[in-house]
Amino acid sequence: MTVLMKNIAFGEGPRWKNGHLWFSDMHSKQVIKLAPTGSWEIVVALQDDQPSGLGWLPDGDLLIVSMQKRQILRFNGKDLLVHADLSEMASYHCNDMVIGPYGRCYVGNFGFDLHNGAEPKPGELIRVDVDGSMHLMEGDLNFPNGAVITADGQTLVVAETFAGVLTAFDIGANGDLHNRREWAKLPNKALPDGICLDSNGGIWVASPTTNECVRLSEGGEMTHRIRTDRGAFACVIGEETLYVCTSKASNPVICMAERNARIEFYPAPYPAAGYPHSG
Repeated sequence: MTVLMKNIAFGEGPRWKNGHLWFSDMHSKQVIKLAPTGSWEIVVALQDDQPSGLGWLPDGDLLIVSMQKRQILRFNGKDLLVHADLSEMASYHCNDMVIGPYGRCYVGNFGFDLHNGAEPKPGELIRVDVDGSMHLMEGDLNFPNGAVITADGQTLVVAETFAGVLTAFDIGANGDLHNRREWAKLPNKALPDGICLDSNGGIWVASPTTNECVRLSEGGEMTHRIRTDRGAFACVIGEETLYVCTSKASNPVICMAERNARIEFYPAPYPAAGYPHSG
């Protein structure tokens, strides 16, 4: 394990683009661009909400999940605009998302008030097209979290965190989802949070409950395991490196007080593939 950055409140939504790691420091309300040398800059600071999932449209604009407002924001390098308002569709805070080859986003949400002990309820998976139009894809996912799309654009896999499974769908020509099925069951007591896809068809899964990142093949075979000394919440492959967002907590109050979250990195056996695109 090598620590690239520390003193983070809570890292989420890591993405690799143009030789840099981009991620949301969720509880600090910042989107950060981090170089492999350790130098970093704040790209966007939200004034009144927490960022989570990140991605880019075909024209290069950055999309940011604004969690509590349940919006997708669009940043063109200067102005921050609302790309889509999901507040009428998403039952609770929006979270991670993946953007596919045509600029379509698939966005999950908590479904319930996780940090204040509310009774668990299913969350929705919502598709947002390039023009900002919204479409409900699934309404009964068990905390839909990290998601990936295969390189051919034909399969979406989403982590159902509290079900302990990766769930796959076929993607239709219009972006609709069909043929829901189990892609893999997580081993032991692991729960999937952020995920990323590699060129050999495996999915790396960050598991905060078991302090590890595991690589699974379709069907559930575990081929690799990386132990961490704190919860692993999200991961992404950049070039030949697996970057992992780790933290000892996820509660906003604790995270802001302790700031013990980190960006760690490890050798990756295979390069990235599919989406989130690793360009």
